[in-house]
Amino acid sequence: MTVLVTGSAGHLGEAIIRTLRSRGAPARGIDLKPSPFTDAVGSIVDPGFVREQMSGVAAVIHTATLHKPHVATHSKQDFVDTNVTGTLNLVEAAASAGVRSFVFTSTTSAFGSQLRPSAGQAAVWVTEDLPPVPKNIYGTTKLMAETLCELFHRERGLPVVVLRTSRFFPEDDDDPAMRSAYTPENAQANELLYRRLDIADAVSAHLLAIERAPDIGFARYIVSATSPFEPRHLTALARDAAGVVCELFPNCGQLYAARGWNFFPAIDRVYVNDRARRELGWRPEFDFAHVLRSVREGCDFRSPLAREIGAKGYHDTVFDDGPYPVAG
Repeated sequence: MTVLVTGSAGHLGEAIIRTLRSRGAPARGIDLKPSPFTDAVGSIVDPGFVREQMSGVAAVIHTATLHKPHVATHSKQDFVDTNVTGTLNLVEAAASAGVRSFVFTSTTSAFGSQLRPSAGQAAVWVTEDLPPVPKNIYGTTKLMAETLCELFHRERGLPVVVLRTSRFFPEDDDDPAMRSAYTPENAQANELLYRRLDIADAVSAHLLAIERAPDIGFARYIVSATSPFEPRHLTALARDAAGVVCELFPNCGQLYAARGWNFFPAIDRVYVNDRARRELGWRPEFDFAHVLRSVREGCDFRSPLAREIGAKGYHDTVFDDGPYPVAG
């Protein structure tokens, strides 16, 4: 079964191609940029290029996108062209070619304004049932693309699984206050409590999704590390997240102190992956308990795959004041 992977020069696309090739599975990577994991260089905005690449393909994993870091450097039309028109070209070509599985990499940013509670309110319990309210062009176009995928399932019978992934980039946070208060390792360890995903777990979710899509038909899933929190913790998380974490993991304070790390004082949301684990059979490995085991053993808590791929950045330009410019 040949798998077509869009965005093969990016973090996730490369990770998927690497994994498929290591298993001896036929895979074809496409991207705007040449790379060791890109078989054909071209744009998904070009319908002719997309149709050519669909020949002999049984499954598509569509990771190519303009991301949040591009909001300050690209126009809204650029986002519509890549994230919406590009997805339309892919689902049209996939449906016409009789592709048996289509997996679309979406984002928890689709929830947008729903993710930040009002002052004094409890943290948000984020499941697939939370209505999305995108707050920028990135989230808006990803949600539009999700809807196109659903339309092609209804009208053409294309089996599609949408994966709303949480953050898995290795770069520093774009928030200067976060960068000044926490090392990248400290911040990302904290995020695995509620809003982060190791790229190896992202890959396993995508590969399970292409297997399960024909039986599922259409579905959306949140893909994030399994959180230790429960709904009963939400009020306390908003005012004393460290207290909740130390209650759940009694020795974590000592482990953090030995590293010179600190907990976040508050947590505003919790991504819930129950449905993906139940319906896809997904078993993410890299959670906060894994972080603590790694710290105790003096090991890097990132997966070997994450370390192998490393940081790529989102722009060819290097910026002086952060990993990428932030839209005002």
